[in-house]
Amino acid sequence: MGAVTIVLRVGFGSPSEVPDNVCQCGKPMPFNIDQPTPSPWKKLFPVARVIGEKAFHLVLPPRCLACDRLVSEHGGLCVSCWRDLAFIEYPVCDCTGAPLAYDLGGKIVSADALANPPDYTRLRAALRYEGAAQRLITAFKYQDRLDLTKPLARFTMRAARELLTETDVIVPVPLHRARFFKRRFNQAAELAKVIARASDKPTALNALMRIRNTPQQVSLDPMERARNVQGAFRVKPEHRIKIAGRAVLLVDDVVTTGATVNACARALLREGACRVDVAAVAKVVNNGDGAI
Repeated sequence: MGAVTIVLRVGFGSPSEVPDNVCQCGKPMPFNIDQPTPSPWKKLFPVARVIGEKAFHLVLPPRCLACDRLVSEHGGLCVSCWRDLAFIEYPVCDCTGAPLAYDLGGKIVSADALANPPDYTRLRAALRYEGAAQRLITAFKYQDRLDLTKPLARFTMRAARELLTETDVIVPVPLHRARFFKRRFNQAAELAKVIARASDKPTALNALMRIRNTPQQVSLDPMERARNVQGAFRVKPEHRIKIAGRAVLLVDDVVTTGATVNACARALLREGACRVDVAAVAKVVNNGDGAI
């Protein structure tokens, strides 16, 4: 008969409890045979990283995202610009997201939303479109400041966190192809991509299309804006399956009167979306918007 070897592990209840640095006989070993000896160069990596960061700051010193003043870290705002950001805080109208004059408790819908109910269900915006927020968004849209995408998306997610928990798919407000070729990117789509990655939600970036190259809305009053975008949006046939029966979060940079996001919501609802909510970086707030 062959010899039978019995291994005794002294001081341990089972083989799984034996530490890696202990021999089968129970004596400690000077090193762990299952792990390579750490390289001395690894100790230099943190030092090299700090030196690299210092050198980078010397060559490209961190500046305020809004006013270009020197700041302590990249991707931040100076104290003055931070104070100039007017965040839209609760209480807000549960429908339009307009700030309310006072808190009555629970979900309150403003008089304006009751008188003129929009096609979307809820809208949330992070900031009033004024001061530093206006400067940031103008630079983002018209000066190719794509480095602002992540900070603005974070602001938007903070305001729309409740909406995101109930979202099935994220859709950006589209640009007409002529304006897209001129600007080279769609700011709403860039925001939507960052928000989708951070919230682990799917996107349908090309689901909506703008079928008419509508004039700029800047100089138009609310009635003219509504007429300007009426029938301007459509869901592409190949993307209908992504919209039908889904709760859609529509993303835009700025909501002024709500005419554009309302027209987009109508197009999405026509194709079977069960609900359309809106998330924006900023919103124009007029006196009386939050009247109860």
